[in-house]
Order: sequence, then C-alpha cells, then structure tokens
Amino acid sequence: MQSVFGTVFLIMMIAAAALLAVGIIDGNRFVTVREEFELSGLSKECRLVLISDLHNKVYGNRNDRVIRAIQKIDPDFIMLAGDLVTSQVNEDMTPGIELINALGQNYRIYYGLGNHESKMQKDRERFGDKFDRLMQAVSGRNVRVLQNESVDLPEYNIRVTGLDLDLEYFAHFRIREMKDSYLQETLPGYDGSKCNILIAHNPDYFEDYARWGAQLVLSGHVHGGIMRLPFLGGVIAPSYKIFPKYDGGVFRTGRSVMLLGRGLGSHTLPFRFFNPAELYEVVLKPV
Repeated sequence: MQSVFGTVFLIMMIAAAALLAVGIIDGNRFVTVREEFELSGLSKECRLVLISDLHNKVYGNRNDRVIRAIQKIDPDFIMLAGDLVTSQVNEDMTPGIELINALGQNYRIYYGLGNHESKMQKDRERFGDKFDRLMQAVSGRNVRVLQNESVDLPEYNIRVTGLDLDLEYFAHFRIREMKDSYLQETLPGYDGSKCNILIAHNPDYFEDYARWGAQLVLSGHVHGGIMRLPFLGGVIAPSYKIFPKYDGGVFRTGRSVMLLGRGLGSHTLPFRFFNPAELYEVVLKPV
C-alpha cells in the first residue's frame, strides 16, 4: 500500500513540476497571430498590429524581440488596447514607455486606455501624478492617446475611437449591466460614412459596442483566461470570472467583429498555462 501511495505521490509531483514548467515557458514567450477582416466603409487595404496588456513585460533586451517582430510585419499603424503598465505604486514604468517610444519613431500608434491606466488616473491619492507622468512620457509626435476621443485616418476612411471605460464596469465576479445611453454619452458621435474601429479594453460589452456602431472592436484585459483547456477555452479572467465568454481570439455579432488579444504580459502571477502571449498582425480589406 505504501508503494502505491508513493507512486501516486511521485506522479503528482512530476505533473505539478511539468505544469509549472509550462507556466514559466508560456509566461516568457509570445507568438504572432495573423487575422484578416473585410470591413464596410474601408477605402483601401491596410495592415495594423494589435498590442494589449503588456504590463511592462520585457522580451529580450528592452523588448527588442517585440520590436523585431513588428518590424517584420511592417504595419501601417499600431493599436494599443490598454494596460501598457500595471497599477502598482512602486512599479517602474520604463519598459512600457521605452517600447512605445521606440515604436513611435517609425509607426503611428493609437493608444486606448485599460483599467490599470484608469486606476492610476482616478486614484491620485494613492498613485500621485503617475498617470500624468506616463502620458507625458509616451506623448511623441506619432503617439495619440484616445481617451473617449476619436481620430480620423482619411487615407483609409477609418475613424478610430478609444473608450476609457469607467472602473465600475470592471467589477469582480460579475458583469455589471451597461446603461443604455452610456456609450452615446461617453464617446464622440458615431460616423456611419466611415469604417469605425473601437479600442475598448474590456470585451465583456461587445454587444454594446456593436450596437454603438463599431465594425471592428479591439480588446484585451482577459489575458486568454490565464490557463487554456481543450474544448473549454480560458479558465479564469482577471476579474475572477470562471470560463469567461470572451477569452481570446475572434468573435462576431451581427455585422461587428471583435479581436480580443490574449496580451503580451501578465500581472500578479507571472504564469500562463498552454496560453502563450500574443502579438497580432491584422489585415483589413474593403468589402
């Protein structure tokens, strides 16, 4: 009997060690994923890179691995779907700032805020001027922060809007229902003559974004569910929701499509299980 228990214990220890190894390996690598979408209103084909949830992660020397991957794609512009850094009082924001500044030398970047940036902005008693320092540090000529603002890209007939979602919509354990008029009151007016791209960090409100009029939604936040299981997908969201409906990849409703990035980094626990980080190459084509 003791030998049986010993064998079972050994197997469990080997399995735990293997799982830990997967978590460490997947937590320190990223893959490039390519997606194509046909969008109404788009005047000509273009290529973008989606970055989400870097959380100050560094790949290589000062993120040179990420930079080289983006240079290989050679996008027309870059979309940043929030959480460049993590809302920790003593965290050094240098890695995220350095990456944006390096990329901003050659590419236009449109930066929509995530909940971690919003926390720093709204809780100034705790974070002081940290949000202001972040915004000042990344504000180069090619970087546009979209905080409930829109910018037009006339060469493609695109309007890019960045949603700074109120923190009440990042509730733990549940999804708070969005007020019917919230997006209309928070965002600039929707332009039906253009191809509307919405950078919205929290994917839980995809149906609301679609009703607002977004043809393409770019999101993050969920980190792919931390661990991914066959047939079940992502296991847990950062908001502690189990098996979230939106965990990563492409989702559609009506004429709208959402690309949910699984993120380049993580926070709190630096592990990802069967869930490597992702950088997205996205090709947009006119209908």
